[in-house]
Amino acid sequence: MITEPANPTPSTVPSDFATLGPVHLDVTNPEKSLKFWQDTVGLRLRSKSGSVLELGTERETLLVLHGGATSPVRRGHSGLYHVAIHLPNEIEFARVLARLIIRREPISPTDHVMSKAIYLNDPDGIGLELTLETPERQRSMSVTAAGIEIIDSEGRVRSGRDPLDVQALLAVLPDRDFNRPVPEGTKVGHVHLHVPNLDAALRFYRDDLGFEENLVMPQMGAADLHANGRFPHRLAINTWQGVGAPPPRPGTAGLRRFTIRYDSPARLDAALQRLPRAERVADGFLVRDPVGHTLLLTA
Repeated sequence: MITEPANPTPSTVPSDFATLGPVHLDVTNPEKSLKFWQDTVGLRLRSKSGSVLELGTERETLLVLHGGATSPVRRGHSGLYHVAIHLPNEIEFARVLARLIIRREPISPTDHVMSKAIYLNDPDGIGLELTLETPERQRSMSVTAAGIEIIDSEGRVRSGRDPLDVQALLAVLPDRDFNRPVPEGTKVGHVHLHVPNLDAALRFYRDDLGFEENLVMPQMGAADLHANGRFPHRLAINTWQGVGAPPPRPGTAGLRRFTIRYDSPARLDAALQRLPRAERVADGFLVRDPVGHTLLLTA
């Protein structure tokens, strides 16, 4: 059994040593994707150059969409499971939830205890999770042969897969301004990847990039890692598309690259020492994980 200890008090938790920057996605129809990410999710269009669109908050780019993909996401391949946009507070999370309900989007609102999540797909089938971090609600988590057992802050046993209490969330809204864009403080909070081999991917993100294991669950074909901050789930990997799943075919919509920002040049340099094939570019260093996912490393 693997047990994750109780959360320390917020005053004792250090900041993450790395955060996630812009995620680049290949899409088949930029204008259709723009309507989803802008009107449905609530991101702002920050710039547009041909078929390349930058979206995010007023001050920060979170996603970059690249037109040119020729087919939607196909199952049975490695690649992006979902990108997670984290909202800064419960009111803004509830506002997005209300907007999705009004627009009749197919969603899966789920209570993970350490977070509240809404799952949905973009027009190409690219996975999106909208997240509210709530680690203070979780006392401990255990992984056994039977699965995951969570003890919440009130001592109750939870599965971490219960439906969200949608009505309770909607009740916190102070107004009916459901079309307000997401505010500052909204961020790319985690990235979850389909991989063909759990151990190889784990070695790369842990040993080469320096992230720390949270839960490793080979019996469930999944693992996640953190950056030593308050929230334990910053990078996640799984083999749910099959052990040995091939990469996406050329032209498939999905992940082009994502960005990891280290908190210091020294920490970036330490990672680069373990990555001799890193390619220097104008805004950082490009590396590829064992699957072929491209990452931009910066500090």
